[in-house]
Amino acid sequence: MLRYVSRRLIQLLGIVFVISVGSFYLIHLLPGNPAVVILGNAYNPITKAALYKQLGLNRPVIEQYFIWMGHVLHGNLGTSFISRVSVVSTIRAALPIDVELIILSQILALFIAIPLAMVSARKPDGPVDRLLSAGSFTLLSVPPFIVIVLLVLLVSIKIGLANTGPSAYVPLATNWLANLESLSLAAITIAIGSFTLYFRVLRSDLIATMQEEFITMARSKGLSRRRIMWRHAFRPSSVTLLGSASVSIGGLLAALFVVQYLLAIPGLGYELIAAINTSDYLLVQGIVFVVSVAVVIINFIFDFIINIVDPRISRE
Repeated sequence: MLRYVSRRLIQLLGIVFVISVGSFYLIHLLPGNPAVVILGNAYNPITKAALYKQLGLNRPVIEQYFIWMGHVLHGNLGTSFISRVSVVSTIRAALPIDVELIILSQILALFIAIPLAMVSARKPDGPVDRLLSAGSFTLLSVPPFIVIVLLVLLVSIKIGLANTGPSAYVPLATNWLANLESLSLAAITIAIGSFTLYFRVLRSDLIATMQEEFITMARSKGLSRRRIMWRHAFRPSSVTLLGSASVSIGGLLAALFVVQYLLAIPGLGYELIAAINTSDYLLVQGIVFVVSVAVVIINFIFDFIINIVDPRISRE
């Protein structure tokens, strides 16, 4: 177990290093000239040279990277060229919204997917199983931006439910109930994508697990279907579910960013797309770095949880 965790930690550090290099070079790959964005009408070769010297952009790229990495290790991601606000402050204000949306959507997705997968796995290819499988396949084919538009048309415009439309975000500290209302459509949209994946993966694993000998033994002891499903079949079938959750975190964040921008929810996705539109290079660089590292850490945590659920993984 200790060797497995140590090996994964070394891999994590290596991946973070690669991410840091990629995030740093991102600002050099983006189209346009930072000096034009910063100086505006005052741009000319003289002011450009002075600005590059002030920002350290006249130094060799490798030296720039190590200077930037030293600042990052001290919690400094720079200051936005546009808003003149530190990147860390912007991320600190937006990140809690993303965390709240992820938690709400995943709780909702698992709360629906787990019981429905169990119901579907009891009688494979039965009427209920076919109906649920067809429904999940239909939901899987609908992209998030279509779902959120339909929900806004139905809930916000047709029904007229307050605090659910675009630009209706209410901070959690202001009113927790209004906050949940303002994030409800976004959470439902993201949960739909996660639900389809969790349902299909867990259903397939439960059907396979229900054919195992230890399940037959549990049935012979007269245990109820509910007890067999929850106490004996669910745990060995949840390993792939956890793996799917960790692998799909990138797609989850992509859907989250799109939904945030469409509803004008001031999370990291909204800030990232707005920064791209305004050529705010340092903010783009900081958000990409933080999100990428967060994805790697989340995958590491999921790997650790999977190892606890199925200790055989660390011995392979």
